[in-house]
Amino acid sequence: MSFIYNIGIKLANLGLQAIAPFNDKIKRGVMGRKAAFSKLEKIVSANDKTLWFHCASLGEYEQGLPVFSGLRTYYRNHKIVLTFFSPSGYEIRKNSPIADVVIYLPIDSKRNARKFLDIVNPELTVFVKYDIWPNYLNELKSRQLPAILISAAFRPHQSYFKFYGSYLRKALFAFEHIFTQNKTSKALLNSIGYNNVTISGDTRFDRVSNQLNIDNTLDYIENFKQNKVCVVAGSTWPEGEALIARYINEHALDNVKFIIAPHNIKTNQIKQLKNSLEVETVLFSEKDNSKLSSAKVFIVDTIGILSKIYSYADIAYVGGALGNTGLHNTLEPAVFGMPIIIGNNYDKFPEASEMIANEGMFSISNQKEFNYVLNELIENSEKRRFSGNSNLNYIKSNKGAVTKILEYLNIPLTN
Repeated sequence: MSFIYNIGIKLANLGLQAIAPFNDKIKRGVMGRKAAFSKLEKIVSANDKTLWFHCASLGEYEQGLPVFSGLRTYYRNHKIVLTFFSPSGYEIRKNSPIADVVIYLPIDSKRNARKFLDIVNPELTVFVKYDIWPNYLNELKSRQLPAILISAAFRPHQSYFKFYGSYLRKALFAFEHIFTQNKTSKALLNSIGYNNVTISGDTRFDRVSNQLNIDNTLDYIENFKQNKVCVVAGSTWPEGEALIARYINEHALDNVKFIIAPHNIKTNQIKQLKNSLEVETVLFSEKDNSKLSSAKVFIVDTIGILSKIYSYADIAYVGGALGNTGLHNTLEPAVFGMPIIIGNNYDKFPEASEMIANEGMFSISNQKEFNYVLNELIENSEKRRFSGNSNLNYIKSNKGAVTKILEYLNIPLTN
């Protein structure tokens, strides 16, 4: 299995290099990985004490950040190496203050793993959720360097739990401890003989809760919203944007304003969305030259401010579940205590199922259902309050994963 995996890694690397000239995202990853070791060697020296944090992409970074912050505070004299696999994580967080150096993780070959660990030699390694790389993890274990996996979520169909998954399964045993999100994941690990498991819950609940402790004020959003009911559609995709645009065009509601924050903010996508709207619409990039107070729709053609924008919402729609791209983060709006509308493809997102059961979230699959749910939430302020409080209470009841992880690591908790 080891031989097959390593041949597959080499072929995958060659494939990425071949595709790179024709795909900008893949090109950034390929070029970033080529520069990773030289960048690392400029920052980390042989005498440095280090920690290594690894995330697949941006979502896992946000998930791990409360733990990273605790470790950063405690290990003040250590250098922290933060690695990403995906360009979408690296490009947005390449200047993260949590780390001394942020790089793409070099491809998971035995040679790269040895070279990486020769340079970094981390006292502690933290992987988030998944992105299990056998060569790196087995090399960590062979050097007796401790590693933990946090916010892990496993499913029965994964290779670790199949007869053919021995090599990947071995990699899990390189972790000295795994913190899972739920009982199912713990049971699956126990089924393969891995018992150093704690059900900590999901660190995302701690992460989004921290949003309440910062200043979320955005003057231009206040100017836009005024005293109207505000519907914020976050991380939208075209299939969801079509429902929202049609609703806006067909419903003349003077007391309602809409903020749309698309997942894809490429110029053509934003232009197409704006052209589909028959009401006064302002882009974030045009806000300084526009009459925000009179606009009906505000389109966010930038990144990094959606979490703050949710604080102004009375109702949220979160994209991804109408298509096959995967439901985006519903906890970000939930922490501000508002009802949430999503699509119907949410089976892999237990928090969605739980919030729906708690009557704080509503799933729709077509225009008729979207119109019905949104109309009811706009017209019924009492239902908005009930659903919003249900979501906020759900967040509060699921906090605490970070405390369990830091206590295991003997890291003092800070307020």
